[in-house]
Amino acid sequence: MYLFIFAVLAIIFQYTNDKRILDKYEKDIKTYKVKVAELEDERVKLNDKIYDLSYFNIEGNEEALTYFEDQGINTEELLPKLKDGLLEMNAYQGVDHPIIPYASMTESKIIIDQIKVLNHKWILANFTDGKHWGELFINYEVNEEGKLSYKLTDYFLYPIN
Repeated sequence: MYLFIFAVLAIIFQYTNDKRILDKYEKDIKTYKVKVAELEDERVKLNDKIYDLSYFNIEGNEEALTYFEDQGINTEELLPKLKDGLLEMNAYQGVDHPIIPYASMTESKIIIDQIKVLNHKWILANFTDGKHWGELFINYEVNEEGKLSYKLTDYFLYPIN
C-alpha cells in the first residue's frame, strides 16, 4: 500500500514538474515568435528605407550608367575619380576653396566631407569648417579625353542656432 501511494506521489510530482517546464517552454516559444515577427517587420521596413535612400544614387540609376557605357567610360573607375577630384580640392592653399563659395569662419579650413553622385550630371556634396556647414549642388562633365570638370550650380550654408 505504501509503495502504491509513494508511486502515485512520484508520478504526480513528475507530471506537475514536467507540465510546468513545458508551459515555460511554450511561453518562451510564443515570446520568441513575437520577437521574430517584430524583427521581420523591422527588416522589411529597413529594406524599404534602403530602397528609398538608394533611389537617387548613380549605382541604382541604370540610365545614368548606360549614358557612360555608351560613351565608352568605365563607371567603376569614374565614380571614385569623381569623388577623388572633389576631395583633392580640399588641399587648397590660402583662404578660398576652389569650389566652395564661402571662406572658413573658424581656425580650420573649409572642406568637402561627404559626396553623393546622383546621376550622370549631378553631385550633392556637404562641406564644413568644423562649426559651420552647408551643401553644394554641382554639375560635372566628362570630356572625350576623360577629364572631369565641375561647375557649382547652387549652394547653401546652414545658419547656426
